[in-house]
Amino acid sequence: MQKPIPQRGGISRRAVLAASLTTGAATALTATGAMNANAAVPLTGHHPLSGDWFAAPPRSVRPKFRWWWPDGLVDPVEIAREVDQIADAGFGGAEVSAVHHSLKDKSVLDTAHHGWGSAPWREGVEAALRQAARRGLTVDLTLGPSWPVAVPGVTPDDESAAQELAYGRVSVTGGTTYQGPVPEPVRVAADAVTRRTLLAVQAARVEPANATRKETGLDLASVQDVTATVEDGALSWTAPAGGDWVLISYWQRGTAQQPESGPHSAPAAYVVDHFSPTGTAAVTDFWDHSVLTGTMRRLLKAAGGAFFEDSIELETDSLVWTSALPEAFEKRWGRSLLPYLPALVLDKSNQVFAFEAQITRQIRHDFWETVSHLFNTHHVTALRDWAHSLGMELRAQPYGLQTDAIASAALLDIAEGESLGFKNLDDYRCLAGGRDMAGHTVLSCESGAYNGSAYSTTWDRFLRTMGGAYAAGVNQTVVHGFSYATAPGVSWPGFAAFSPYNGAPGYGESWGPRQPTWRHAADIAGYLGRVHQVLQAGTARADVAVFRQTGYTATGIGASWFTATGVPLGWTHQFLSGPLLDLPAARVSDGRLAPEGPAYKALFVEGDFFYGSTPILALADAQKLLSLARAGLPMVLLGAFDQALTPGVPGENETEQLRGVLASLLALPHVKAGTDKSAVGDALAALGIAPDARYAASSTLLNAHRVIGDTDLYYLCNGKHAETVKPPVAAIDHDVTLRRTRRGTAIPYLLNPWTGEATRIGRYTEDGDTITVRVTLEPGQATVIALVGPGLFGDRNGNRQHAVDSTADRVLFTDRGLVVRATSGGTYTTRLSHGRTVTTTLPAVPGPMTLDRWRLDVQDWRPGTEATETDIVRRSLTLDALLPWSQIPELADSTGIGRYRTTVSLPADWTSAHGAHLELGTVSDTFRVTVNGTRLAPADRLHPVIDLGGHLRPGTNVIEVEVATPLINRLRVSQPSVFGTATRQAYGLSGPVRLVPYAQAPVR
Repeated sequence: MQKPIPQRGGISRRAVLAASLTTGAATALTATGAMNANAAVPLTGHHPLSGDWFAAPPRSVRPKFRWWWPDGLVDPVEIAREVDQIADAGFGGAEVSAVHHSLKDKSVLDTAHHGWGSAPWREGVEAALRQAARRGLTVDLTLGPSWPVAVPGVTPDDESAAQELAYGRVSVTGGTTYQGPVPEPVRVAADAVTRRTLLAVQAARVEPANATRKETGLDLASVQDVTATVEDGALSWTAPAGGDWVLISYWQRGTAQQPESGPHSAPAAYVVDHFSPTGTAAVTDFWDHSVLTGTMRRLLKAAGGAFFEDSIELETDSLVWTSALPEAFEKRWGRSLLPYLPALVLDKSNQVFAFEAQITRQIRHDFWETVSHLFNTHHVTALRDWAHSLGMELRAQPYGLQTDAIASAALLDIAEGESLGFKNLDDYRCLAGGRDMAGHTVLSCESGAYNGSAYSTTWDRFLRTMGGAYAAGVNQTVVHGFSYATAPGVSWPGFAAFSPYNGAPGYGESWGPRQPTWRHAADIAGYLGRVHQVLQAGTARADVAVFRQTGYTATGIGASWFTATGVPLGWTHQFLSGPLLDLPAARVSDGRLAPEGPAYKALFVEGDFFYGSTPILALADAQKLLSLARAGLPMVLLGAFDQALTPGVPGENETEQLRGVLASLLALPHVKAGTDKSAVGDALAALGIAPDARYAASSTLLNAHRVIGDTDLYYLCNGKHAETVKPPVAAIDHDVTLRRTRRGTAIPYLLNPWTGEATRIGRYTEDGDTITVRVTLEPGQATVIALVGPGLFGDRNGNRQHAVDSTADRVLFTDRGLVVRATSGGTYTTRLSHGRTVTTTLPAVPGPMTLDRWRLDVQDWRPGTEATETDIVRRSLTLDALLPWSQIPELADSTGIGRYRTTVSLPADWTSAHGAHLELGTVSDTFRVTVNGTRLAPADRLHPVIDLGGHLRPGTNVIEVEVATPLINRLRVSQPSVFGTATRQAYGLSGPVRLVPYAQAPVR
């Protein structure tokens, strides 16, 4: 879809529409101003970065919420209020999703009058869109209630409903005759299914040599079609003498799957066929004729973002199916599908029959490639084009089946992963490859869904989860989630989509004003928005493309050398599947693949992990690789590719043709091959290829690189490959060497995503096209380094000398120029970039002070008289030692907001040359710091150390720390039937809190 180009000083299309949908001139001007202020300026070489660009990211890049509604049982006034709550907290939008697993009695929703898609639901959506247009937010809409995609009016017997292929079997001894009914399916149909079609009946000889632990071995050459012998539901068939035989029947029927936690509508919604035009038409026709009123269409153009589809969780005990599969298979592969059906049928996700191992693998490959093609053609592409016709985009989680999710990501406007379902960072890198090769910008993530953690999730856990995902390509966060305020029969603090969940705390959180930490949510939104702003700017860069023969994701399967060894050394990689090599970006220039995009320096090919690391390649893909290599793209092949096989059933002489193409490929001088994965790094070095970010030794530092014109942006995070990695990540403190794009002078700036400050780095070294800086990060902590031209951020330090070495603790640029800083007085030596060495004398510095004695004022949140009401009990305590609330008898089950206040005396000779860091130690969950009445900028939640700078003065100083907690400790005692098994959590300011003074002086 062609996007409108924002104009400086002009009014965007959405702003004009937003203004036209509001009433009154003043309201129209407010809406227009809000939208114009939030319009994102495309960042190219002609649009330089600035401090404002980073400090105040527009709504378009800010995080969103998954907004859970109890179907249409919503009040438009409350809907508008919640839009305001999301906007006031600094977030950029919400996705309306009908999810109510917590409501056991679904009758209270009255689906006949308040179901998904009903008039009240539409009125709620219109209220959300109208208020979002006023506030400059966007609203996304799920394509159906809950998931998978389903719409009311589709019945299980309809052609447009989700289909399955069930099988039946009966054994026949050689030389005997079976006479009786066609074998019934081994799994009975769902109750709502009344129709079925017999697709075929086959006979096959049992071949024990082909059997596996779970699969009955069959002889492919013996398979024969006996469908013609069926008469009035019965057949008579004599097995050839010798051996045992099996008769297999194949029945096509509906699955009768409904969306999760239904019913959501009346009539009930059933999941549609995801592989046929009729299934997609059922979705679009329902929207076009039953949902999209003229008003809603206008509102979508003003505030609509994307239609959304959750992961493809098609549930069947049999094989997913669609009527067009046999025809599509034959058209794609030039052979009939039917003889291969025994190797395809499933029983509760388990394969049932197998031929010889290699041909079985090839058959299954060809089948799922066909399914993938149908899914991407008739579902993804068709829904995307329909969304574009409404001025919307399509965002989806394109995984859950054995389909090419990498190719799907290239088709989608916005591909999405999830922190709960993805096993590690390589799952995100699969989708990132599709996104970047197709020239899209956003890779979204359903973020922060933790099993059993409702009302106990901390933002620091959320940030640790997302830190590594951002390094792997994610640059949009859809927070899981924000629940509508109430529903019949719910308890304090209100309706929650997933709590209770089977009588226990559920998935994720219900963020919003019901949470004490919502008081500080704007700090989180600002941080995430700045990270998104950086990671959506310009173009993504990755060092290496990893070719994946099978484009699945959400599997946890990575790239052998790169995942285990390369990433800890700074290498970045993404995954490509065969269809991506047909995209316009798949060209080579100056040895780079997709030079205007990710600009991969090499292509890495290894055996297919999904098939025992077998070295396989499709002939067409091998030919594409040869073409790219001949155009100058370096390649490394790991495995015996001189003996490669085709992934699917080969045609006549196809294997020989494949090996001939690969022989030509392997003969090229810039193509390296081997079977030892430990030698991959040496092969890359021999090709003259190095990563853009390099570490001297193996590190837990992760990086993502973006380029805007001749400016480089590096996102750095001390993270881990997967949540389950042990031991935990430790703090890091080491040099990092970053390659720069700019040919002239390039200056490193530290971009603080918590405060929005862009500060020139004071100490670094240069060598050719690289800059080396020191990076110190706590576990999960992230930062951004920009390599830019002088003065690009508008500060006056752009052309000054920097330090390359110093005996001081730190060298940094401030408004006083280059300064050295240390926690003790004395004389320090600094070597400058132009070769001059200077000395700086710092005054005496008081020693560190531990702050033990505090006054604590607590707002203890408790259930009110209504589910959405909170009573606050105020408590005041004097603490001689800091402890978590759970260890303070008066606060053991308290949750809410605590304000800690202490005083500290500084000596009379404290001057502007002095400062101090406030180390908070352990603090949970969110916090803000005030010094002498001035509230400081948001501090890093994962590294709670605050530079008090010029806020301190001689004599008495007042320090206040405001801490907000989750609700779980109160819910344990107020709702023990649901939350009673939860462990009491250690919230509050636990410390130890230290004030660590320093002195600093300019370098002259």
